[in-house]
Amino acid sequence: MPGADLQGALIRALERIAVAASEALELKDVFAAVADAAAEILPFDRMSVLQFDGTHTLRLHSFAGSVPASPPTEVGLEDFSPAVRPSLDGARRIDDLGPVLSPLYKVDRWWSEQGVRSALWVPVILRGHPAGLLCLTSRRPGIFTPEHQAALGSISALVGLALEHERLWTLDVARRRRLEAIDQLLPTMAEGLEVRGLFDRISKVVQPILPHDRLILVSRSADGRLDTVDALSGDPATAIPSRMDHGPGDPPPMLEYELVRDFEDEEDGLRRRVSHSEGIRSALLIRLWIDKTGSASLGFLSRTPRQYSEEDVVVAQKVAAHVSVTLSHQRLAEEQRLAFEARERAAHLEGHVQELKKELETSRGHGRIVGVSKRWNDVLTQAAKVAPTETTVLLTGESGTGKEVIARFIHRGSPRAHGPFTVLNCAALPETLLESELFGYEKGAFTGATTARAGRIQQAEGGVLFLDEIGETTPVLQVKLLRVLQEREFQRLGGARPMKADVRIVAATNRDLESAMARGAFREDLYYRLSVFAIHLPPLRERPEDILPLAEAFLEEIGRAVARRAEGISREAEGLLVSYSWPGNVRELHNVLERATILCDGGLITAEHLPNDLSTPSPGAPRVGAASAPEGGLNLDAAEREVLVRALTAAHDNRTHAARLLGITRPQLYRRLRKHGLSQLHTSAAD
Repeated sequence: MPGADLQGALIRALERIAVAASEALELKDVFAAVADAAAEILPFDRMSVLQFDGTHTLRLHSFAGSVPASPPTEVGLEDFSPAVRPSLDGARRIDDLGPVLSPLYKVDRWWSEQGVRSALWVPVILRGHPAGLLCLTSRRPGIFTPEHQAALGSISALVGLALEHERLWTLDVARRRRLEAIDQLLPTMAEGLEVRGLFDRISKVVQPILPHDRLILVSRSADGRLDTVDALSGDPATAIPSRMDHGPGDPPPMLEYELVRDFEDEEDGLRRRVSHSEGIRSALLIRLWIDKTGSASLGFLSRTPRQYSEEDVVVAQKVAAHVSVTLSHQRLAEEQRLAFEARERAAHLEGHVQELKKELETSRGHGRIVGVSKRWNDVLTQAAKVAPTETTVLLTGESGTGKEVIARFIHRGSPRAHGPFTVLNCAALPETLLESELFGYEKGAFTGATTARAGRIQQAEGGVLFLDEIGETTPVLQVKLLRVLQEREFQRLGGARPMKADVRIVAATNRDLESAMARGAFREDLYYRLSVFAIHLPPLRERPEDILPLAEAFLEEIGRAVARRAEGISREAEGLLVSYSWPGNVRELHNVLERATILCDGGLITAEHLPNDLSTPSPGAPRVGAASAPEGGLNLDAAEREVLVRALTAAHDNRTHAARLLGITRPQLYRRLRKHGLSQLHTSAAD
């Protein structure tokens, strides 16, 4: 085949192989596609993929071609004679095997029996290391050319990707099976056992899934200097002391998890001496959140060095979660005061809401919360309830209702309060930029990616990631977000390894996601993952009691920003503010007051400083006066009646004058008088 034709055919073959590698998880399906595509450009009787196991063994993973007899399923490099032995460091081509094959070697004998005369193989490189060999053989001598060798090298790169794809999939399946096994086994633990018996039971249950010689529960003192062994599985006779004093100096940190490959590799210290005396070589320590302090850990101890890897962490954390729940239940059962605790939790929640609200009301910037209405306080109560958990929260409501304020409220009241609060507006970026901004990217992931960059998920590590306008994301990005929520992991663009997503997601949208699901514009599985705890924020028109308190808070904030605070708001202007429907909600109210503050030049904000739109009453929204809100909330009907009485009194019962004072027409005044039963209380000859 001419060089140009070979190049074009190679490109088409590589495209077919790439599609197969991306769509299939089973290697046999991928390699069948590789063989079919390669047969169009390479002259071979058999194609083989030999997978390297890290020693000297090559396992035949797949084969295709016209040779009927089965080759050996597992060979070592020593099974090739020195004259034909492949190298994992580079490609090799042999034009004539006949004179050099030796019957003393297994592979040589098999090739001789099949009449193989020429061979070509190239190494398969995976993560920078040899992963195996891609081999071609033929009964014809001298059949392979340097062009064939180059083409096979390109194919081997895609074969390496397929092997990595299969490896990651296999690890994921194995991890899922282990997690499912834990879910099935641990609930069999009986409640009410003593701690000692509980740990022996857990150890027995978990042993097949996460091998260990000892299971240990350690709690740490408040100053971090003293570790106490609360429970230890196995033989009571042990060299592990019941208490370990770390002495002066900084105490060792309490990590979310710690993987100790081999205690013998550590510097001489208390941990190494204790582990050596017990014969413990490796450990996996998981932090427990039994009483919200995170001052305890569950340890899996093994006498085998390097027993544990990163793949064991998720499994161990699942066990630790079950242990936390079991121990918590045990403590609750011992206290036997569930009803009292429920009342205490309710009182604590109410106090927590008020404490957070007061703190945020007096803060500067984004976190400020103002409102007296029942609907707004219901929102705060829900937010306070979910804040201490790790539950994903979905905030819904019209634009400008304060969804980011509530997200920050949740962050402030959570165990992640000392972590970052990171915001990403999903509607502000195109899909390609949004994905790189969210997940980050590796160097060389795309043109211009000269260095690796952490995405918002990594930037929010240990804290909260607020995804605003989540309804604007594309289906492709929704799939990747679903993996973050389900598996707590993600991959950077251009990256090959999954990364841990230690982040809590709070999402927000002003769209109707259920309607979007019906149209196929939003994934159903992602919606249910996001809306584990949904909070709806009412529009400002449905909580008019909050308008004037918000206005007062905004004037103070705006006054600092423009360096000239307005003296206040006239009663007429207050009536306009309360009666307006505020389609832009709190954000629109802020903008209107900022404009009015500038126009009034430090004086009183009157109706003339407000936009003309506010002078037109909204349908069904009567104007009320500026009676100050009583403690506990504003009764709009009572406030309106009081304003009508005051206006009539000030106008000496002249209704034309009273209507002018209120900024409404005479027919509107008469309707309101009839509504409140005032039409017969005041008469005026001046009318």
